[in-house]
Amino acid sequence: MSELPYQNLTPDLILDAVESCGYRCDGRQFALNSYENRVYQVWLEDGPALVVKFYRPQRWSNEAILEEHQFALELAAREIPVVAPLAAADGATLHEHGGFRFALFPKRPGRAPELDDSDTLEWLGRFLGRIHAVGALTPFRHRPAIDIAGFGEEPAQFVADHDFVPADLKTAYQAIVRDALGRVAHCYQRAGAVCNIRLHGDCHAGNILWTDGGPHFVDLDDCRSGPAMQDLWMLLSGDRNAMNAQIAHVIRGYREFHDFRPTELALIEALRTLRMIHYAGWLARRWHDPAFPASFPWFNTQRYWQDQILGLREQCAAMDEPPLELDL
Repeated sequence: MSELPYQNLTPDLILDAVESCGYRCDGRQFALNSYENRVYQVWLEDGPALVVKFYRPQRWSNEAILEEHQFALELAAREIPVVAPLAAADGATLHEHGGFRFALFPKRPGRAPELDDSDTLEWLGRFLGRIHAVGALTPFRHRPAIDIAGFGEEPAQFVADHDFVPADLKTAYQAIVRDALGRVAHCYQRAGAVCNIRLHGDCHAGNILWTDGGPHFVDLDDCRSGPAMQDLWMLLSGDRNAMNAQIAHVIRGYREFHDFRPTELALIEALRTLRMIHYAGWLARRWHDPAFPASFPWFNTQRYWQDQILGLREQCAAMDEPPLELDL
């Protein structure tokens, strides 16, 4: 992969790409917050603004991107408020211009949801139940699963192989990762047979836009197969009592549209741990992109890896605790 994956993505190329799909731009564009891809709001001469997403070269295959699009379109067709890509006259949603693959999306307004509000949590639970009911119908064929190997072992190995961890912390980091992944495996054993379904995959508050009419999700770029809990646990925060109350509200809404297996509560801290390890590996893999050192200057410092070791120790303790309990 190029050391500068987006070096040729100029303002003119961005506008030309949008116009190659039959739109007329008025020249204005604005970069939106995105690190993995490059995303811009572009204004049109004779219509509402669009959002154009240029996919990071060599990250996903065309087939994997089209599965993302198909999932979003499938949800939208069932009137589930997900921001789906716009289709051209021939039905195409994935386009190419100047060596970049891109897709167009409608611009949707919204604000961050209030995750400390019980009604909001129940509403989000209903929404996710509807998404998962559709996600369970058919499997992904080209997108990977969220599992211990891909989200834990592989990123940890990449970090170790490329000497990101300072020498005086490397042994401690590798040891705590081994301990943590062992406990993750034990959490999966406690959960029993886990059913992998199609998921949003990156269901944090930043990917939820809230309006007076309720929530809608954006950015299915990280959609994968995995346990339903992957799309639920990031709505939780605080101590054990707070999370017990929050998950009860979420699941109350969720069960209106899809079954929930209480044994998956054993996966909450395991999935949180995998996300921590995967996130460090993601930053390491992208460190050659100049946007990453500029945006994440704290990564790859002595303090960062010390905090990672401490955080994983805390996760080991959390995974040793009994799972949350549903009080419905």
